[in-house]
Amino acid sequence: MGNALRFLYGKCCKPLTEEDSGSLGPHGVSAATVGVSALAQDLYHFEITSQVPEGLTRHVTSSKKAQANWYRKLSEAWREAKPPPKTAEEAARLVIQTLSRHKKADVEGLLAFYGLPLPHTLIPVSTAEPTTLPAGVKFEMQTLPVDARAIPDGDTITVYVSAAEPRESACVPGDVQMAAVRRSKARAERNYEQADALHQKIINAGYRVINLPNNEEVLARKYRIRLRGIDAPESSMPYGKEAQNELIKIVQGKCLRVLVYGEDRYGRCVADLYCNGIFVQEVMLKKGCAWHYSAYDQRTELAKWEKEARAKRVGLWAASNPEEPWEWRKDRREGR
Repeated sequence: MGNALRFLYGKCCKPLTEEDSGSLGPHGVSAATVGVSALAQDLYHFEITSQVPEGLTRHVTSSKKAQANWYRKLSEAWREAKPPPKTAEEAARLVIQTLSRHKKADVEGLLAFYGLPLPHTLIPVSTAEPTTLPAGVKFEMQTLPVDARAIPDGDTITVYVSAAEPRESACVPGDVQMAAVRRSKARAERNYEQADALHQKIINAGYRVINLPNNEEVLARKYRIRLRGIDAPESSMPYGKEAQNELIKIVQGKCLRVLVYGEDRYGRCVADLYCNGIFVQEVMLKKGCAWHYSAYDQRTELAKWEKEARAKRVGLWAASNPEEPWEWRKDRREGR
């Protein structure tokens, strides 16, 4: 158990930089890292010593015995999270969900102790992940962990699906399978030049050998995904980088559930994305990172989420008159 938490702590924590040291929370780390690194460290420490951190009592009202009960529950929830929380928002949601039956003041005190967002500051997510395939879905995919480099903007993402998945296994071209076998043999013989050439052949065919965190290599098929029903600012537009970074924050390192409804003219799968049970498009709209793309999607809930973000002037709606990305693209096509 301790080894598992040591692994999670190593995955989630990184040393403070000199730049971080200017804004310390009550736990003694920067506002950017307090939520994840300090909590992960304390959970690991609790597994070894059964001791809750010093100073927590000043932030909560319950006894040390009750606090120990919280940390037991949080340790279990942290281990079961796949992957474990990497952002302050993810860590806050895990704490709030795990301790939902405990006193509100204690939960908020624990969050404050770690500098994590309080419940009222988090974007409420209302859409549950569907238990059956909705009407119109062509097929479903479960992806491998998403690489941040595969997210060029706030509404497009490249994902990889293991070729061992039932839907994929029967479709892998014979030459790709052969190249993967030969590549493994070449690497075993330390013939890296040949291995790289074979991998390039695999990539050219729309596949890639993915290295997983456990050092396992998996042959996977590439899919380009266009998030259905939203249109985010292009990366070179105002708020384009912020929208891209928000999507990265939601999906980086996560395995996604992808419900594909069709294909656009650029060969991308038009899909709804779910990440750890959260509807990705809902978060992007509620945080003001995208427009509802009403020309192609008439779902009333998407229009409602955009309207709510507009009213709160969050994200791109803080600007008085943000330019719609479809108009921006049209102007570029027409040379204006």
